[in-house]
Amino acid sequence: MRLLSVNLGRAKAVPYTDQPEGVTGIDKRPAEGPVRVAAPGSKGVGASGLAGDTVCDTRHHGGDDQAVYAMAREDLDAWEGELGRELPNGSFGENLTTTGLDLAGALIGERWRVGPELLLEVTSGRIPCRTFQGHMGEPRWVKRFTEKGAPGAYFRVLEPGEIRAGDPVRIVHRPAHEVTVALQFRAVTTQRELLPRLLAAGEALHPEALATARKYVAQYGA
Repeated sequence: MRLLSVNLGRAKAVPYTDQPEGVTGIDKRPAEGPVRVAAPGSKGVGASGLAGDTVCDTRHHGGDDQAVYAMAREDLDAWEGELGRELPNGSFGENLTTTGLDLAGALIGERWRVGPELLLEVTSGRIPCRTFQGHMGEPRWVKRFTEKGAPGAYFRVLEPGEIRAGDPVRIVHRPAHEVTVALQFRAVTTQRELLPRLLAAGEALHPEALATARKYVAQYGA
């Protein structure tokens, strides 16, 4: 279990985003040296947790609970087979491209030690958006990505540190519930009836998903 690459993006003007200035940092490329990772601040104020990385639309992306986004190389490889084209590390706008880790099966609140210093905690899966679809240039991409159910994972930073390609990843804590990234993703996208099950993850869950689950339970019951 290790990092294949640490990927950073710079602001780029594109025609397919509704970001007010028409720019996005989704086009991420592997960094050559070490990258410092730290909690960036609350959503709407903080952006990426990685030094040198750009999050342009802080209305919907970035902040402490989406400080780092990881995608498994295994999932990228599966998409390569479906799309019939190469998908280099960083193609999905992920900060970390991993190998040997099941991101869809990761538990909300699961903690990863990346390299000797960095400690991350899983918060949610990635919800696809218009910018992601435009970046990919694939028809019906948002629907196809959602149907696949392998969204990668967002993390918050519990302990800051430097990381680089090749660093080992160790799972150092798995909470005592069954709320995986895949379950959370289905609950907030295509299977709303699953929302009550998310409450078992408690405060480890991304606050927006937690609020959605609580609202559903208040309206419809568990």
